[in-house]
Amino acid sequence: MTAAVVAAVWASATHSFSKVAQRELTLIAGQGVAGDAHCGVTVKHRSRVAKDPTQLNLRQVHLIQGELFDGLARRGFGVQPGQLGENLTTRGIDLLALPCDTELRIGADVLLRLTGLRNPCPQIENFEAGLLKAVVDKDANGEIVRKAGVMSVVLAGGVVRPGDRISVRLPALPHAKLERV
Repeated sequence: MTAAVVAAVWASATHSFSKVAQRELTLIAGQGVAGDAHCGVTVKHRSRVAKDPTQLNLRQVHLIQGELFDGLARRGFGVQPGQLGENLTTRGIDLLALPCDTELRIGADVLLRLTGLRNPCPQIENFEAGLLKAVVDKDANGEIVRKAGVMSVVLAGGVVRPGDRISVRLPALPHAKLERV
């Protein structure tokens, strides 16, 4: 079994769809990625700010497993890591299978708590035709399956770099599945 690692790190000071590759990110407890447009105690995503700007920011750090991009490439899509707006691209961990409130230790210092699934907006379709359908699917029971990554909050800050190992601590039972956040 391959160790779970951070494959790449991304940030953008603007509300652009894609993010720019970084050598490292500084994560701030209770806020998110320093210098990123989504950093803050309260919501920063425009649609959520429009509804209620006082909501707590449960989307401080966005993670996508690199294996998603592998699968999309096999289906003919040209989308690359960072282009879907994630802050951390991971390898060797099935983020979507983890329960809500799972804690991810990254490197020696950083601790994230998973808050939910990213709900990709229709804007993703402008990036590449058919991409929205590729990252939002339905299972055998007709339930929506969101594949565009997970969202988290920063419990303990620090620096994250590509190559940092990720360890998982599951919450107490019973586990709650990740839902759209």
